[in-house]
Amino acid sequence: MKLYPIEAGNFKLDGGAMFGVVPKSLWSRTNPADSNNMIDIAARCLLIENGNRLTLIDAGMGNKQSDKFFGYYFPWGDFTLENSLKKHGFHKDDITDVFLTHLHFDHCGGAVQWNEKRTGYEPTFKNANYWSNERHWNWATKPNRREKASFLTENILPMQESGQLKFVADPEACFAEANELDFGIFFADGHTEKQMIPHIDYKGKKVVFMADLLPTAGHLPLPFVMGYDTRPLLTMPEKEKFLNMAADHNYYLFLEHDAHNPIITVKHTEKGVRLNECFTIDEFFN
Repeated sequence: MKLYPIEAGNFKLDGGAMFGVVPKSLWSRTNPADSNNMIDIAARCLLIENGNRLTLIDAGMGNKQSDKFFGYYFPWGDFTLENSLKKHGFHKDDITDVFLTHLHFDHCGGAVQWNEKRTGYEPTFKNANYWSNERHWNWATKPNRREKASFLTENILPMQESGQLKFVADPEACFAEANELDFGIFFADGHTEKQMIPHIDYKGKKVVFMADLLPTAGHLPLPFVMGYDTRPLLTMPEKEKFLNMAADHNYYLFLEHDAHNPIITVKHTEKGVRLNECFTIDEFFN
């Protein structure tokens, strides 16, 4: 098995929204804000090469939305999903599976593109199965008012209309083994219904793709919960349970949204689970 970090593009989000009720004087120590109160955010995906299968975990925002839409998120840097795949010697048509932790636009937007005539939308990865789970799919396609702006129909429905959509088994379990895939899943409900956190055995290490259960290293303290979470009081015990396991077993946490700390480990302290080590992409994968 080989793992490849896939940088799908950087953007910015409001620091207050990213840290909820936590004062800026605290969160800005780890995630400094610009003059507009915006903090750096990554869309860092992960590609798993295992035999003849290439599984992409999440797909970033994509590029099909309007300039007005992207104007809210201040894109920065030169990363794109396609160029990042190319850097590692792959083309989008090589992808066999696309695993989407959840269907918010910054995680699944790149999984769907304009068709050639720009008259409609089609899956970006024409040869891939697209993986969600039934509980989350129903939640996303019949969205509540709070999340409606994050679940965009053009990002979601083409997966089903193409016949490429599949569901993983047993979203009722806290932990489950993903059928037909190469990793297990931790299900979490605080951010959104049945977000899927994949954990991968890699060279004797447990690598966990953290999605929005732990957006950045600055979110390690339990009360540091995003304002975007639909059930923040559920996020905290989910995060506590997971971080205790991560500290106990020395998990390597792959941070999708931390622009400056791609991979971290954590440890137990008197104040709870805190940062242990940070690794660059080159340090971890080379």
